[in-house]
Amino acid sequence: MTRRFGRTLTTITLALGLAATSILSAHGAAPAAAPMQHVEWSRSANIYEVNIRQYTPEGTFKAFAQHLPRLKKMGVDILWLMPVQPIGEKNRKGTLGSYYAVRDYTAVNPEFGTLADLKDLVRQAHGLGMRVIIDWVANHTAFDNPWTVAHKDWYLKNDKGELYPVTYTDGAEPEYWTDVTGLDWRNRDLWKGMTEAMLFWVRETDIDGFRCDVAGKVPTPFWNEARAALERVKPVFMLAEADKPELHEHAFDMTYGWDTKDIFKDIAKGKADARTLAAFIAHPPKTFPPGAYRMRFTTNHDENSWSGSDVELYGPAFKAMAVLAATLPGMPLIYGGQESGLDKRIQFFEKDPIAWKDYRYAPFYAELLKLKHDNPALWNGQYGGAVQVLDTGNDKVFAFRRHRDHNVVQVVVNVSNAAQRYTLPGAPEQTLGPWEYGIGKQTR
Repeated sequence: MTRRFGRTLTTITLALGLAATSILSAHGAAPAAAPMQHVEWSRSANIYEVNIRQYTPEGTFKAFAQHLPRLKKMGVDILWLMPVQPIGEKNRKGTLGSYYAVRDYTAVNPEFGTLADLKDLVRQAHGLGMRVIIDWVANHTAFDNPWTVAHKDWYLKNDKGELYPVTYTDGAEPEYWTDVTGLDWRNRDLWKGMTEAMLFWVRETDIDGFRCDVAGKVPTPFWNEARAALERVKPVFMLAEADKPELHEHAFDMTYGWDTKDIFKDIAKGKADARTLAAFIAHPPKTFPPGAYRMRFTTNHDENSWSGSDVELYGPAFKAMAVLAATLPGMPLIYGGQESGLDKRIQFFEKDPIAWKDYRYAPFYAELLKLKHDNPALWNGQYGGAVQVLDTGNDKVFAFRRHRDHNVVQVVVNVSNAAQRYTLPGAPEQTLGPWEYGIGKQTR
């Protein structure tokens, strides 16, 4: 059976004997140990990022809740809420400040509503079969967080014993986060305090896990201990804003796939092609433990606000890159607003609501998410299938096949802005238009 969606496409032949140029297991590494067991509801899941401030004109939990039935219809599984806590006022950036400058770990930002409103949102999402995780900022706090007074010994200090802005000088350019101050993870009392704060949200609101900001800057042993404590309350799902393989051993289900995001951007700009993708699959830059989920995405809040809108980053290549993000090994992320064509950079420190327009890409995403749900070959981590890169005879056409048990899915994408001819073993020559793609599936 061949499945088509998007523009009218040439049928793809699924031949069981197709030649493969390279093979990659779904987790990006040869099995060496028993993989982490992930909560069952995550195994065929996708994730959807929610910017509460900008999602609606009201910018509240209640207003966002009105979108839940629409998101359920689209096929969304996991809702990731950007930080829900109050934002620091001291050294605040812009008018409203950064969500990631947390003033109080166990309170709700009054701009978004009340704790009761958040509980209602979680209950409604659960009632529709969706899960909810919230952003967690453990690397730093706002300068006016109560901990800066009650637990000053939990913070990094300069030679004068003063708190100072988070500073990174190990990158290409120095970074000074002037609205936040860093926590000192050498103090084991901080470990207990942070864990208790995380437990508060699981116990009080029944959330299903966390997306952990700058997770690689926080000691992995802390995350291991925190995960164990959370699991004693309920099974959780953990996403790290990091790509350190060790985070997968005990603490995190999923890490960021920045590697493929950068390739997608380069392809859209004509700086990379099918050879780049094939090389990535044959020789991934890092080796991850068996079963590690990697988050595949074209954008998120950082990419959109600081690098460019979908129109800027991808232009007419947008759908083709979204198809790759949804079908390569990993869990696909949709950033709230992409289903309506996110054609602007959302301001980070000001009120700047999403312009929802006509939800033009909602059917497109619904097809992709249903494809993943329905085909075990595309599931996450060890629950999905290996990748076989197929020889197309054309560097501008990328093709691969994934299979799990009797389920086979094949994907062909024109990664260029011109029509391309290609040939798959056992099939006649075919043509794809600029940025066109084809997806076929088969049960055998």
